[in-house]
Amino acid sequence: MTEGDSNNNSRVVAIPQVVVTKKVECAGAAFLRYYRIKCHGEDESFDTTGSKEKAEEVVFDDDVEYLRSLDPKDWKNQDHYAVLGMKNLRYKATDDDIKRAYRQKVLKHHPDKRKAQGEEVRSDDDYFTCITKAYEILGTPTKRRSYDSVDPLVDDNVPTQVEIKKEGFFKIVPKYFEINSRWSEKKHVPLLGDENSPREQVERFYAFWYEFESWREFSYLDEEEKERGADRDERRWIEKQNKAARAKLKKEEMARVRSLVDTAYANDPRIQRFKQEDKDKKLAAKRARQDAVQAKKAEEERLMKEAQLAKQKADEAERQRMEAARAEREQQKKNLRKERKALRDMCKANNYYAQNDDEAVSHMAAVEKICEMLKVIELQDFMRDLEAKGRDAFIKTVEETEEKLEAERKALFEHRKVEEQKAKERAALKTPLEWTVDMTQMLIKAVNLFPAGTNQRWDVVANFLNQHCTFTDDRRFNAKEVLNKAKDLQSSDFSKSSLKKAANEEAFDTFEKEKKKMLNHIDDSGISKNDPGTKLVNGTSKPKVNGEVVKPEKEVKDDRPWTKTEQELLEQAIKTFPVSTPERWDKIAECIPNRSKKDCMKRYKELVELVKAKKQAATLSK
Repeated sequence: MTEGDSNNNSRVVAIPQVVVTKKVECAGAAFLRYYRIKCHGEDESFDTTGSKEKAEEVVFDDDVEYLRSLDPKDWKNQDHYAVLGMKNLRYKATDDDIKRAYRQKVLKHHPDKRKAQGEEVRSDDDYFTCITKAYEILGTPTKRRSYDSVDPLVDDNVPTQVEIKKEGFFKIVPKYFEINSRWSEKKHVPLLGDENSPREQVERFYAFWYEFESWREFSYLDEEEKERGADRDERRWIEKQNKAARAKLKKEEMARVRSLVDTAYANDPRIQRFKQEDKDKKLAAKRARQDAVQAKKAEEERLMKEAQLAKQKADEAERQRMEAARAEREQQKKNLRKERKALRDMCKANNYYAQNDDEAVSHMAAVEKICEMLKVIELQDFMRDLEAKGRDAFIKTVEETEEKLEAERKALFEHRKVEEQKAKERAALKTPLEWTVDMTQMLIKAVNLFPAGTNQRWDVVANFLNQHCTFTDDRRFNAKEVLNKAKDLQSSDFSKSSLKKAANEEAFDTFEKEKKKMLNHIDDSGISKNDPGTKLVNGTSKPKVNGEVVKPEKEVKDDRPWTKTEQELLEQAIKTFPVSTPERWDKIAECIPNRSKKDCMKRYKELVELVKAKKQAATLSK
C-alpha cells in the first residue's frame, strides 16, 4: 500500500508469487464410481452387496390387522420383514434398521403396553411372539441369510424367448440379472451393458455368470429341526435328510441360473454380431489361404508350362539338328553315288583308258576300287584330272590306289603277325593267371549279375571282368579260365554263397518264366523285340542279317571296347531310327564313326542281354 495524492487515496498492488506444483490424488465418490465403471463395468445403482446411507429417515409400517392375523405356531410361513414393518426394504435393510423397527414394535405391541391400555391379551397365542421370532431370525446374520435365500417375494423366473422378442433384450434381461446378482459370493458384479458395449466387457460379463458362485442356501426349508431329535442317531438322520434336500434345491438353483445365462447368451444380439464377425474373419482368412494356394498353383503351372515349352523347343532344336545331319549325310551319299556314277560313265565312255581287252578288265576293277577308296571331293578332282590329262591321270591314280591298298594289307598282316607272336609267347610261358582277392570278388559279383540261363554266360562274365579288373600285362580272362575258377569256388567254402547250384537253377527257372515278358517290352535303351535286326531263334535273341542268323562265335571279334561317346551315339541312333525305318542298321552305323554295321548289331545284342540279366538279378535279390 502506498500513499497517493493530497486526497489520501490508496492503491493495492498485487505481488506475484512463485507457482508451486502439487501432487493431487483422485478421491471421492465420483472417482470411485468412474473407477468401477471403467475397471469392472458396473454402476453404483447395481451394487447390491453393500449398504447405502439413506438421505432421509426410514419410516416403518405398522399393520395391526396383519399382525393380529398371524398364527404364532405357523411362524415359518410368515413374512418376517412385513412383521417388523420393513416390507419394502427387505434385504436392503441394515442391522440398524432392524433394531429400530423391533424397538418400535416392542414399544407399541408389548403385552404389558396393551394391557395398560385395557386390551385383552392371551399369553399362549399372542402375535407378539411373531415379532420376537421375526427379530430373532432377521437379527441373526446366518438365520437372516437363510431366510433371504427363500424370500417369498424373490422372482426366480427365467425370461422366455417370446418375452425377450416382445419386450426387447435390453429392456427385460438386465433386471433378471440384477435380481440374481444379490446371491453372488463375489462383489462388483459386472453389468450386462448395452448394444454399444465393447467385446471385452461382454465376454467378461458372461464369463462371470458362467462361473457364478451363489451363497444362496435352503436350510430355512428344512422339514424337521435337528434339535428335536430324541437321541444322537436320530439327530444325525435328520441332518442327513436335510442336507440331501438342500443339495437338491441348490442343484436346481444353479440349473436355473445357468438356464438364465444360456437364454441371455443365445438371444444377445451382441454375441450374434460377434459370432458373425468371427465367422467373417475366418471366412476371409480361408479365402486368403485359398487365394494363396491358387496363386501358388497357378505359378507352378506357369513354371511347368514354361519348362515344357523350353523342353519342346530344345527337343525341336535337337530334332532339327538330327534331321539336318541326316539330310547332310544323305546328300553326301547321294553326291558320292552321283560322282561314282559319273566316274564310271566317263571311264566307260573312254573304254576305261585301256589299249586292249585285258587291260580294260583290270582297269574296270581298278575303277571300282577307286570308287570305294576316294571321297566326293577326291572323286571330283580325279575327274577333272581325267578331263585334262586323260590316260596318264587314270594310270597314276590306279597306281596310287594299289599302293594304298598294299600298305593297308601290309599293316594288317604285321598286326596279325604281332598278335600271333604274343599268343605264342603266352602259350610258351604257360603261366596260369594269378587271381587276386579283388578279382575273386569281382567274379562273384559277375556270377550274381549274370545268373544261369544267360546267353553265352561265361563269355559275358569274362568280358565283365576284363572291363572292371586292372592287369599289369596284356593278359585277359577267357571263358574257360572263368568257368574253372567258378568251379573251384563252388568246391570250397564259397559254396555257401550265391554261387550255389541251387541258386543258379532257381535263377534259370525264373529267367525262363520272365524272358517272354521282357521281350514284349522295350528296354531302357529303346530296343524292341520287333527290331528287324534281331529275331528269336529257338527262344533266344540273336541278330539276323539278310534273313540269315549271324553266329557270333564264327565272326571276327572286334576287341575294341565301346567308349562312352560311342555308347551315347548308339543309344541316340537307336531312338532316332525306329524299327520301321528301312535299312535301319545301315543308318545307325553311319551315325557312329569307326564302327561297322556288325559292330552295332553285336553291341545291341550285348545291351539286350545285359538289361535282361540286371532285371533278373534285381528280381532274385528281392
